[in-house]
Amino acid sequence: MSTTERIVPHHIAIVMDGNGRWATKRFLPRVAGHKKGVDALRACVRHCGDIGVKVLTVFAFSSENWNRPAEEVSGLMELLAMALAREVPQLQSEGVRIHFVGDRSALSEKVRQGLVQAEARTAGNERLVLNVCFNYGGRWDIAQAAAKLAERGEPITEASLDRAMALAHVPDPDLLIRTGGELRISNFLLWQAAYSELYFTPRLWPEFDAAALDEAIADYGRRERRFGRTSEQVGTPSGTNRKAA
Repeated sequence: MSTTERIVPHHIAIVMDGNGRWATKRFLPRVAGHKKGVDALRACVRHCGDIGVKVLTVFAFSSENWNRPAEEVSGLMELLAMALAREVPQLQSEGVRIHFVGDRSALSEKVRQGLVQAEARTAGNERLVLNVCFNYGGRWDIAQAAAKLAERGEPITEASLDRAMALAHVPDPDLLIRTGGELRISNFLLWQAAYSELYFTPRLWPEFDAAALDEAIADYGRRERRFGRTSEQVGTPSGTNRKAA
């Protein structure tokens, strides 16, 4: 199926799982897998921009990942700092606007400043929005939104919570992909993924290339998105996708 024929999701979210296992299988330190995962993310961002995806949201570091071995956590923090220095100029040139989503209070001042600078440098870009969820958790997101509303004295409703979420600047994801073979979303976008199409693949994240992304998008294109309605109401035969965004 050609790019012009396929149904391309407006917003794709990805749980980038399997970096550590990729490295272990090759008798490498786990941080080597995370470095390889950055390469996979770079290729994924470029391909999303090429095929017309407008928003890409990736789970880079969960609020539970602090429980991993200290050496791995330290390596991830160093990798983030290096990636900011190396990748942001390229993202800027490719028209990618980057947002970092998550609790920044536990990060070092150097890292926090790097996040702010990266966001400011790419703020005017419109080709693709890249949300990097770092020290993020879906439960944290709902709790921070509720706390924000309570502080303002606003009533807590579905609509007001939605506006207070950390990803309120983009529409909810159409397609949520998880690599690595696990069949769960692991506290990722619990609010936003209520009607996302879920796609699970055994492929480890460093092995997830443009062809693998195209396979996930092709599978998405065969889905019927009813949002609580019947096939007759949405006016499509069962098994077809009537919504590209």
